[in-house]
Amino acid sequence: MSWTITRDLIPGLARGAAVLGTGGGGDPYIGALLASQALRLHGDVTVVSLDEVPDDALVLTVAMMGAPTVMVEKLPSLDEVTAPVRALGAALGRAVTHIACAEVGGVNSTIPIAAAAALGLPLIDGDGMGRAFPELQMVLPTLYGIEASPLAFSDEKGNVGVLNTVDNSWTERIARVACVEMGCSVMISGFRMSGAQAREALVADSLSLCREIGEGIDSAREAKTDPVARVVALLGGRELFEGKVVDVERATTTGFARGRARIEGADSALELSFQNEHLIATLDGQTLVTTPDLIIVLDHDSGEPITTEGLRYGQRVRVIAAPSDERWHGAAALAMVGPGYFGYDLPSHRFDGRVETLVEEDAA
Repeated sequence: MSWTITRDLIPGLARGAAVLGTGGGGDPYIGALLASQALRLHGDVTVVSLDEVPDDALVLTVAMMGAPTVMVEKLPSLDEVTAPVRALGAALGRAVTHIACAEVGGVNSTIPIAAAAALGLPLIDGDGMGRAFPELQMVLPTLYGIEASPLAFSDEKGNVGVLNTVDNSWTERIARVACVEMGCSVMISGFRMSGAQAREALVADSLSLCREIGEGIDSAREAKTDPVARVVALLGGRELFEGKVVDVERATTTGFARGRARIEGADSALELSFQNEHLIATLDGQTLVTTPDLIIVLDHDSGEPITTEGLRYGQRVRVIAAPSDERWHGAAALAMVGPGYFGYDLPSHRFDGRVETLVEEDAA
């Protein structure tokens, strides 16, 4: 069923996207400003379900690539957001019919809203991850053989390029170098799909979930109930820890925000390791949860999501974990987004404490 994104929906939708961003995906406030500007200038955006997308549609994803910490000080313009879509449409020699989110986290849920508004195109209620991940190839369409290239990219200076590569990992490697040279933050568009491919490869109803989470936090505050418990219930997850942030180490390297944070409770401490997004949660040296399941930091009282670049000494927070899309738990998916890919020598730990084991036929 289709629905309409108006300016008054943006704050709640952006808040929900920041929750699903697992600490990454960029500052939700910046994404909300960009989306609101586009809606004010170009009108509301129609959101369509995957079932409503014609089989022969031309779907393109739109996203920000780079370190979220950089985007806070290097704001994109609407021209920068739409330039890759226009360039890719020209390269493909065909009109783009639908915009989709590559990931549902942070600004990469609201930037596609801005693109859809400025281009006058419908936006699909779905995304390529069901959360946020730091690298371009880390989307479910990769598992379905959908190519990232040709990939178009643009920066605030007006530079625009179209990249053709042999596979999605090479798209990430080459585009990341260009991203670093262009100031560690660029707009990208790629992963062309038909409607039939989008229905198979994307996570359905992602934007609706963002809206539900954001509105759930607001309604819990108004009712003076626990907004964190509301998020846990909506995601089917669990609360891991509560305490005060006592240390944050963070640096922008090779186009990513990398680091760790330490949160101390009454008699124990939780450590979070992140690369844009939170990857590992460890309690007193014992692994609790790892990527690809979701690790989310929320303000202790308000339930407001806190990004990795927003973590500060002295904040009182609560950390929750939630399940990712089940397709992320096959062997090929874990090889792409599991802890081993990021250099951690340990198996995937699910949100509920189970250690992931793969049967032989799954790993074949």
